[in-house]
Amino acid sequence: MYDYWLGGKDNYPADRALGDLFREKIPTISAMARANRAFMRRVVRHLAAEAGIRQFLDIGTGIPTEPNVHQISQSIDPTCRVLYVDKDPLVLAHARALMSSTPEGRTAFVLGDLLDPDEILASPQVRDVLDLRRPVALLLVAILMYFDPEQGEDPYPLVRRLVDALPSGSYVAITHPTGDFDPEPVQAVHEVAKAGGITMLPRSREQVTAFLDGLELVDPGVSPVAAWRPDPADTPVDPHSAWYWGALARKP
Repeated sequence: MYDYWLGGKDNYPADRALGDLFREKIPTISAMARANRAFMRRVVRHLAAEAGIRQFLDIGTGIPTEPNVHQISQSIDPTCRVLYVDKDPLVLAHARALMSSTPEGRTAFVLGDLLDPDEILASPQVRDVLDLRRPVALLLVAILMYFDPEQGEDPYPLVRRLVDALPSGSYVAITHPTGDFDPEPVQAVHEVAKAGGITMLPRSREQVTAFLDGLELVDPGVSPVAAWRPDPADTPVDPHSAWYWGALARKP
């Protein structure tokens, strides 16, 4: 659905059908998806150009949609290394076909589920692509809403396990849909998703902030994705027009 909302071609009839049901509840959902994607681009540029990060672990990457993390980071420093993680074999097939790397850097993909962070961390690809003795940027972009503690899938300890495995100086970037700006349509989308067998749980600013406990928030902290360090050249937009919280935090 995300690829469909972004105007991509790597989606299927079931994605489009459910995506259209979402759009009936939130007509601007495509613009919100683009704003979320733009946040990811700005965060990766900041990490590579200003924070000196050269390693990225992107969990829940989804079907590749350009520009991808490796394209953004390696355009700044060709030696950047990026490991993508997703549990969907279809994503793996698309990733292998669409993703490449600079000769100086590395780009790889591993099948893995955020529900089992230890399996991700123990994968040969992690050891091959990433050096966990050096800072890593952990990207959790529009993924944590798929986990509901009431269904036995509490995402907070999963994120904590991943953060604990990263060295000092690493970063965590998060985006998460919220009902804080307009609760009624967001709740309607939650119900549509639930009827389709998909968990899509919005969280409040306080709940999103809790994922980053013990970390140092990078200015401007937990903010609407459209308001997180917008590019000066972009046309100003209402920061509450995209119903996602976004944040970047550093591990001390």
